[in-house]
Amino acid sequence: MEAILTYTIDFFNSLFDLLKAMSPYLLLGFFFAGILKVWFPQSWIDRFMGKSNLGSVVNTAILGIPLPLCSCGVIPTGISFYRNGASKGSSVSFLISTPQTGVDSIMVTYSLLGLPFAIIRVIVALITGVLGGVATNTIAKDDKVDASKSGESCESDKMGTKQGWKGIFRYGFYEFLMDIAKWLVIGILIAAVLAVLIPDDFFANYLDNEPLSMLIILLASVPLYLCATASVPIAAVLMLKGLSPGAALVLLMAGPATNAATITIIQKVFGLKTLISYLGSIILGAMVFGTLINAFLPREWFTLAEHAMHEGHRHELLPEWFQLLSAITLIALIVNGYIQKYLKKQRLKKATIQTERLSKSIIFNNNNKPSAGAPVVPVFNTSFTMAKPTVKTTYIVEGMTCSHCKMSVEKNLGKLDGIASVEADPQSNRVIVEASEQDNAIVESTIESLGYSYKGLA
Repeated sequence: MEAILTYTIDFFNSLFDLLKAMSPYLLLGFFFAGILKVWFPQSWIDRFMGKSNLGSVVNTAILGIPLPLCSCGVIPTGISFYRNGASKGSSVSFLISTPQTGVDSIMVTYSLLGLPFAIIRVIVALITGVLGGVATNTIAKDDKVDASKSGESCESDKMGTKQGWKGIFRYGFYEFLMDIAKWLVIGILIAAVLAVLIPDDFFANYLDNEPLSMLIILLASVPLYLCATASVPIAAVLMLKGLSPGAALVLLMAGPATNAATITIIQKVFGLKTLISYLGSIILGAMVFGTLINAFLPREWFTLAEHAMHEGHRHELLPEWFQLLSAITLIALIVNGYIQKYLKKQRLKKATIQTERLSKSIIFNNNNKPSAGAPVVPVFNTSFTMAKPTVKTTYIVEGMTCSHCKMSVEKNLGKLDGIASVEADPQSNRVIVEASEQDNAIVESTIESLGYSYKGLA
């Protein structure tokens, strides 16, 4: 009983230290994410992505690095760029470099792993993105894929549609925050558990072979989903337990950039050769750069991670009261976000019930015709002012994980003829379509063209 109590206290202490260390930089990252969303012209991205050359690939990697998109949000964006004229190499460069970084994850990397690691992470994302794009243009340009379905992601409109500070704060501290909130919480909880359960110097004592440890981390990271920000506390805790900086870099690269769903979608949309160049660039880059870091860079550059979560060793620029206030603010924002999502879901449920009752009433009145001999009640013909009755259909769609996915599905389905409204719910994998007339085959092809999996009617 005493041991359980000790583990519990250690867990909450680790969790609290992680929150205090990350929160100020997370909040700053969310603020910059809002600025990029509102004031960064989408036309810049479209202009520099179109050509199948080295310059276009480099431009795309540079433009993608600061964007606050995780691997789930980057997929529909990259597909949209490709289907609207971007070269295949540029699109793959974007898909590799963007999810590895982002202003929020760079800030958190600095807070927990130190400035050298934050800089190295950006450089590696740039190089692997460029190499992946060049490899794709070289070996995969003849891949036969169906690019005729012109799906557009939620990012295809100008990013500056929500002008002003209100748009900045709404996107940064609500929409983007709620996109990664689930995985951020999971990542911090996993890091706190690992901090308690894994003995100190575990990797030094039981897995001191650095190439083997990098390979094990790689095999565990590729199929799993880890957003760039949530992977940082896990890497920091593993380094506290003796994991080499190179192996930590492998986790920070392969975890955010790949997962089973992303691999499936890239093969479907871009072709097998593109998938090979995409995975090859990430895997080879992770192993090569991890090895280079372990072999040639001073370990003193990475000793900051040993003190990142302990009292008295954090960056002195940030006083204790400010870290505590930032942690409370972050928790409050996350709680408020989930409350708002719950209230919105309840409003949608209520509206759906009311619509279904109205539809049944209309059908009943139309079918309840007067029998022969019954008195005829004169009515005015108002058919010229009445819209066609609509029916709600629920589809099962897998692969939606964030607000970018939600907006992408709603926007593209909403363009189809006869569809009055679309409500996508990534949490339940449901898409509710209200339409006067609709073709399920067209709905399916539209969903599939965006990179999501259509699973039929609910």
